[in-house]
Amino acid sequence: MEGIAITKDSTSLDLEPIAMAIYSAVGLPVTVKSKNKNGIRIENNQVIDYNYTGKYLEMAIEQKKTIHGFAEEGPYKDVPVVVSPIRDKEGEVVAAIGIVNLAGFIDLTRL
Repeated sequence: MEGIAITKDSTSLDLEPIAMAIYSAVGLPVTVKSKNKNGIRIENNQVIDYNYTGKYLEMAIEQKKTIHGFAEEGPYKDVPVVVSPIRDKEGEVVAAIGIVNLAGFIDLTRL
């Protein structure tokens, strides 16, 4: 059976369909990386970076929990972000996905 699977070794190309679907649904910049490989950053309906990682993606994978924060550098400096781990069937964190809160509709009360 063919399909999409996310593992700790998924590449940016493996993660692209999932990230693009989320971008299409929310219309906000999306980042995603697997535990062992860098991932992608999507903005304006296109992949901007195929070798992306970031502080909050790494934190969500390491701490195994959703992280809320503010981008500390780059084009979204001081903009809220939320990043959540992606787990496999056994509950192991294999990746993380984040959204840049340009629209302000993500629940910031948890920050």
